[in-house]
Amino acid sequence: MAHTFDELVEVQRAADAAQAKVEQLRDQYGPPTREPWSEQQTATYETAWPAWRDLARDVQAAVTEHTKDEDQARNEVEAGVKKAARHTTEEGF
Repeated sequence: MAHTFDELVEVQRAADAAQAKVEQLRDQYGPPTREPWSEQQTATYETAWPAWRDLARDVQAAVTEHTKDEDQARNEVEAGVKKAARHTTEEGF
């Protein structure tokens, strides 16, 4: 299934949000080797991390498919998607 550039940007934003959640949990919980995490903390992290991993994988696959379908340079499309996904304006987009 071919993805438009805008769809790629949305998937990248979702992956970025999932990564931010994982990083927030790591900051909040600290390393599990220093002080063991509770069962709830472990379950929360073990849900968040695969979600990030899967979204990151999905965006990479979608970019690859898009570049093949559109005959574009993969590195340029990926850089453009990341830039667009992480760019904010006064409206918050």
